[in-house]
Amino acid sequence: MIDIPVDATVRPLLIESRSTPAYCCLIDDIEIDDGLPWYHDIYHFLRLGVYPEAATTKDRRALRQLAARFVICGETLYRRSADGILLLCLDRASADRVMREVHVGVCGPHMGGHMLARKIMRTGYFWLTMETNCCQFVQRCPECQIHGDLIHLPPSELHALTSPWPFSVWGIDIIRKISSKSSSGHEFILIAIDYFTKWVEAASYARLTLSGVASFIRSHIICRYGVPHELISDRGVHFRAEVDTLVQRYSIRHHRSSAYRPQTSGEVEAANKNIKRILRRMIETSRDWSEKLPFALWAYQTSFRTSRGATPYSLVYGMEAVLPVEIEMGSLRVALEQQIPETDWAQARFDQLNLLDERRLRAADHVRAYQRKMARAFKKRVKPKPLHVGDLVLKVIRGLIRDPRGKFRPNWSGPYFIRELTPEGAAWLIDLDRN
Repeated sequence: MIDIPVDATVRPLLIESRSTPAYCCLIDDIEIDDGLPWYHDIYHFLRLGVYPEAATTKDRRALRQLAARFVICGETLYRRSADGILLLCLDRASADRVMREVHVGVCGPHMGGHMLARKIMRTGYFWLTMETNCCQFVQRCPECQIHGDLIHLPPSELHALTSPWPFSVWGIDIIRKISSKSSSGHEFILIAIDYFTKWVEAASYARLTLSGVASFIRSHIICRYGVPHELISDRGVHFRAEVDTLVQRYSIRHHRSSAYRPQTSGEVEAANKNIKRILRRMIETSRDWSEKLPFALWAYQTSFRTSRGATPYSLVYGMEAVLPVEIEMGSLRVALEQQIPETDWAQARFDQLNLLDERRLRAADHVRAYQRKMARAFKKRVKPKPLHVGDLVLKVIRGLIRDPRGKFRPNWSGPYFIRELTPEGAAWLIDLDRN
């Protein structure tokens, strides 16, 4: 703690934060190219016993220690390895030729940088910075880049989608063609989920059309819960044409997620997974799933959602649903409600509805706390990749694109220029022809 007089003038401090250690900032990254090979001083010391002109006492001691593992045979300099094998010392031009031949030559397996350096040493060559140069050479190899492994670590922090109030933001998706048709001939399920309450609406279809999707949005969302502010879907053909006309008519903002980033529709994708899991455990035969769909929805709506701290049913109606077992077994809640006079029951119901907003606000606070917890866990896996406009990058090739090369298809395509960057980490790319 520093005591500063009240009338003293303190100049502002400029604090610079760097990701590298402080001592690395003192190293001059620019190496002066004098046209001489890296072993010039070692060779002349071993051959003539002379030191460089500007060498200090410490420099001479370091040169003697470094030259102890080198030997001259004829006119050629070799380095004695730990197992006694002599390795031919190469200059920069010869080193580039050896790296290219070993890495991409006739028998070049396109190995990694560290393995390339070890293979070159086993072949009988050496230069002082060979491991660094080999890693840089591999990073510049086009074939190694486009066939490199996919990167599964997230490059940026988690950006969660939120809804300010119930039925303001909906996500919609399709469970694609189900192999076992139902007894009524249905093989598609259209699902929509409210991003605030996690309330799910779903319907099954024998044949899903553009007009069917638009009718579902109109009847299951707009006519039941009002006009939403936003609608999130993928870029499927079912969410165009008539759906575009519908959202324009009601001034609904329609956001389409990228086919390469299905996590954008994570809420509805999670709902798809949960509904399918419930159906798998409820059906008795593979053809009665469409009849069980309403019961699967009921089971989902009345189940506790950890991310909300409540059930979707209670966030929508302000009370918990009465389950069949409560009627059969006579739960305390049902027994008490049966003894309450109708006027008192109506007043209690009014009180529940009056307190519904408070319950929803608590759920909103719970969602924010849950998202912060998830963001902290997600951040531990993030591997930042600082990008800038104008950088050359590669784009991953997903399995959505057919390629005649089959299993020999590269994992990456490019290179591309970064035209624009968003704060969330997305990038707009253009090819080398600026298209």
